[in-house]
Amino acid sequence: MANALPHIEDLDQTQYLPPRGDFETFTDDAHYEEKVREWGLSTTKEVKREFWYKERTHQRLITIKGYQVYGKDDVHNTIVIEFQDGNLSCIHPAYLKEMQSPSFGRTAVSDTTVDAPKGTEKEVKKSTKTDKPAIEEKIISEKMTTENKTKKEKAPKIELPEDKVHFTATVKQFALTWNHFNEENDEVIVLENVVIEGENPVEVGLAWCSHSKTLKKLELAPGESLEFDGKIVKKKLAKGKDVEEEFIIENPVQYKINNPSKLKKS
Repeated sequence: MANALPHIEDLDQTQYLPPRGDFETFTDDAHYEEKVREWGLSTTKEVKREFWYKERTHQRLITIKGYQVYGKDDVHNTIVIEFQDGNLSCIHPAYLKEMQSPSFGRTAVSDTTVDAPKGTEKEVKKSTKTDKPAIEEKIISEKMTTENKTKKEKAPKIELPEDKVHFTATVKQFALTWNHFNEENDEVIVLENVVIEGENPVEVGLAWCSHSKTLKKLELAPGESLEFDGKIVKKKLAKGKDVEEEFIIENPVQYKINNPSKLKKS
């Protein structure tokens, strides 16, 4: 990395913002790749596994362990990162993306070599710009924790399996959901009468999944029944922006099905 900052082993210089409470982890590699691309952190065919965390005087390699959701529609994410020494910290996706830019590193170096006297306007402005993201992350983390506690108290709890399971469901509607990170509407399918099949079937009710190329091949229509394998996670479906009435989501949908496979109309 030609423009990398010098690697400094003084770990006391890192300001950690550890996650409070539980956070979402990735169900598999496909889920990890989907989220990393959603955050704009990788545009290559092979999704990156390590990223740079940069501060004013040093940089460190980190990996992404998971994420937390917050906001009215659960559309905002705070990434949970892990440093090589095992410490966890939270960071906004856009700020981590900014850190990957070579220009971010050059700015950080210039901040440490300013010759202006202490207390000058130039130094104060640079200090404010550098410290602001950390302050914002702390505010986001605290707000997110409060909202998550409220939701846990109100929401009926369903024990979601961690592994891939078999589902039956009915197509309710096609919809558009706003992707906060690429600022576009994404196509999704809303499913109803979703049941996790097994010895003790679990009635989920409503769930959603991305309208992928695989699903499009089935040419599904509202009212059709299907069965498939997949993994289910708790993730609220956000409404689309400036969409026609037929693509508006009518009821709150709290669960998402990742990577549906072995699809079959029934």
